[in-house]
Amino acid sequence: MVKNLKKLIEQVAKEKNLPEWIVEGALKNAIALAVKKDRRLKEHLQVELLEEGIKVYIVKRNNSETVRLPLDISTEDVNRIAAYAAKEEFLKELEKAEEERGYLEFVEQEGEITVGIVRRVLENGDVLVDLGRVMGVLPKREQIPKESYRQGERIKALVLEVRKHRGRYEIILSRTHPKFLRKLLEAEVPEIKSGEIEIKAITREPGERAKVLVHAKDMKMDPVGVIVGLRGSRINPISKELSGEKIDVIRWTENVEELIKKSLSPAPVTKVRLIPKDKRAEVAVPKEKLSLAIGKHGVNVKLANRITGWYIDVLSEEDFEKLSALR
Repeated sequence: MVKNLKKLIEQVAKEKNLPEWIVEGALKNAIALAVKKDRRLKEHLQVELLEEGIKVYIVKRNNSETVRLPLDISTEDVNRIAAYAAKEEFLKELEKAEEERGYLEFVEQEGEITVGIVRRVLENGDVLVDLGRVMGVLPKREQIPKESYRQGERIKALVLEVRKHRGRYEIILSRTHPKFLRKLLEAEVPEIKSGEIEIKAITREPGERAKVLVHAKDMKMDPVGVIVGLRGSRINPISKELSGEKIDVIRWTENVEELIKKSLSPAPVTKVRLIPKDKRAEVAVPKEKLSLAIGKHGVNVKLANRITGWYIDVLSEEDFEKLSALR
């Protein structure tokens, strides 16, 4: 009987292109399940396929210790149940094992970009994405707010996390995480992938605006120009992928005043006053550029605060001078 089961394991492993240990585990689970049904048992069972035959154990936990008790069952009964399990339960268990393996493969892809097909949009707004052998979930909170998703649509996302929830694996995807933008930049700009250009920081308001702080190891290289590309040839496809999200690429500098000026791009900053004890800065911009510096719903200045680590007060040049006169 055991020899036949071993042959079955080898055959199925070859056909399914799976490791033998996964197939053997699925078969053991199937036998354990069949024994539980036949004997109407509720305890956890463990099965071993030994040269001398199939052994079944009841597994109990005694405080922190695990105890195995041989199940009182005849060889004939075990063989009969095992033969039934190999036919009836094995395929179900094998499917579960295959699915689990598919999810575990994605553990190695955490933090990387994957591509899938939208299969369903749930009532709560979460999107089920077909990733091949397994399904992923793009939760509402990880979606770019202005986007909507249609069944059959191809979608690109970051593998944010692979987790076990209620006994099943889940692949959580994201299109809003800063790392999604980082990976898109790496794919589009070889100089980032090679390490010639370092991304110091990224901050995003998904679908609206992002700021990327970059530094080139070679001081002669212009990292902003390299990333943006000729007439935006490199940055535009990324912006398009992010539903028109504007991406400001900023050259990193140790000079805080310069960094703050650049961080408020595309608005021109004429003056900066630093208040180091509060890590706060007051900046002056032309009156007609005030709304550009602040940005829609305050997005531009909010992102500048995050990327620099300084709280920035944006003032018109007139107000900046009045405030200076009072000090």
